[in-house]
Amino acid sequence: MELEDDESLEKDLQARLEDVKTELEDFKIETLLSGKYDELNAIVTLHSGAGGTEAQDWTQMLFRMYSMYAEKRGYDVSVLDELPGDEAGIKSITFLVSGENAYGYLKCEKGVHRLVRISPFDAGARRHTSFASVEVMPEIESSPEIEIKPEDLKVDTYRSSGAGGQHINKTESAIRITHIPTGIVVSCQTERSQIQNRETAMKMLYSKLAEKKEEEEMAKLSQIKGEIKKIEWGSQIRSYVFCPYTLVKDHRTGYETSNIEDVMNGNIQPFINDYLIKSN
Repeated sequence: MELEDDESLEKDLQARLEDVKTELEDFKIETLLSGKYDELNAIVTLHSGAGGTEAQDWTQMLFRMYSMYAEKRGYDVSVLDELPGDEAGIKSITFLVSGENAYGYLKCEKGVHRLVRISPFDAGARRHTSFASVEVMPEIESSPEIEIKPEDLKVDTYRSSGAGGQHINKTESAIRITHIPTGIVVSCQTERSQIQNRETAMKMLYSKLAEKKEEEEMAKLSQIKGEIKKIEWGSQIRSYVFCPYTLVKDHRTGYETSNIEDVMNGNIQPFINDYLIKSN
């Protein structure tokens, strides 16, 4: 009986030790989140690149991956704007990730993501390479440094192109705002009312203008926007290979894993942690 108790105690202590190690690692990573906007929510935009339907499906897969990552961290995800694919998947999608340090973590994902797999859309079962870009910016509701004049805005209304029920499809509740001096365009179509969509779009505009201002003040481009290269071969920050072997590799840090299913189910924190450590 005493031996069994000792074994049980040892297991409990081992489990607690692992918890403490995890907490210390999380604390260490959080100390690296010292950027001006790191603690804020994140606005993430995914764009499909070269590859047609295959790339649009890849964009939808990435949206699922980031949604599952957010769920694991206790973050909330809300879609702000979406353009569905022609046959399948998503051409582009913008969504808000709400939670402590959401921007600080997700800013590490900026760049082009490359997929290699046997295409489910190819009757010949050939291997395809597809691309999608990830853009991330902090959610800034307002800033004393940013002045937006009403006369500088062009506001258009239109009917939603995505799913949203009868109400959203029958009324022109979607909003597109163009900031004339900079040419920045933001849009939102997921709220039920035009007023709500306008409020959300204005938050996005503040964020983009603050991002632009930060870029201009920096000697090099940029801790906020990052460099989004052309969405094609050779410009990717990370590759996801399903065939002829399984591998996810970050080309900036060299971090990799063969457990691609785990990554696609949202376990991207090791990639983020490695990037934060090596870039600081």
